[in-house]
Amino acid sequence: MNIIGPDYLVFGVDDFPACVQYLTDYGLAPTQVSSNVAWFEALDGTGVRVHLRDDPSLPAPMETATQLRETVYGVASEADLQAIEAELKKDREVTRGDDGVLRCVDDMGFALGFQISQRRVINLGAETVNAPGDNVNRAANVLGVNPEAPAAPRSLSHVVYFVPDYEKAEAFYTRIGFVCTDRFTNVGPFLRPAGTQDHHTLFLIQTPPFMKGIEHFTFHMGGPTDVMIAGTRFVEKGYSSFWGPGRHLMGSNWFWYFNSPFGCHVEYDADMDLHDDEWLAREAPPGADSSQYFLFAHQPKWAPGGPPKPSESPAGVQ
Repeated sequence: MNIIGPDYLVFGVDDFPACVQYLTDYGLAPTQVSSNVAWFEALDGTGVRVHLRDDPSLPAPMETATQLRETVYGVASEADLQAIEAELKKDREVTRGDDGVLRCVDDMGFALGFQISQRRVINLGAETVNAPGDNVNRAANVLGVNPEAPAAPRSLSHVVYFVPDYEKAEAFYTRIGFVCTDRFTNVGPFLRPAGTQDHHTLFLIQTPPFMKGIEHFTFHMGGPTDVMIAGTRFVEKGYSSFWGPGRHLMGSNWFWYFNSPFGCHVEYDADMDLHDDEWLAREAPPGADSSQYFLFAHQPKWAPGGPPKPSESPAGVQ
């Protein structure tokens, strides 16, 4: 079952205008915006669809407060859709919509869809780095920093679910070809589907039942500098940083998380590890040391000779 990864996420939201503005400022391209439905895309066509919460066309909401209504995965071919349908019809209802999306509900109650992937091929260079001892990767007179760089999200990377039973949830996804790449002990696994080498497109986190829902979603950027540029611009537009910037240990991806009106966090990420079937999953206890390799905190720009930096202020003065 050649599942590539999430093609798009569907939300039913409380504050539709705020969510539309948020995704616009985040850097996704609005491809369709009306008074009650909005589509946003990354450079490869993956994206997010936003509806008003009470839109009757949406899958039924969960019993919790989560605003996520559906996760739609892209697959490689019609044969993959048929294989998924045959497997899941063994124990649940599976339907095929007029839009060609195969739909069901997983064992935790998350609405899922599967379609032949609509991702577009993009040919864009990654961030280049010059280092002593290596070949020259960025030629003479080619600048490494461009204040006008677009720093646009390239592809929907992954989604993270809060679940009340991660073992049961993991068993469902392994049925359709996901494998565990790493895990946090008694918390949950990072899962990679067969159609990608990305460290994970899904991460499951054990929580009490009332928290069930989406914790965050993220898009891949062109490199750590793109993460820093996009995140800084986001802060300057008034959005509040939640965690980062920094770099994870599991997956090695750079990250910067922000609060959002979607009732979850939204991340920029870059430079995720790739794994094949020869990789042996690691296991680590949960905690700060295993969650990130290093972590920074955003501060306003500063120059020598200016006022003291916040870290240099007298004790108790901010």
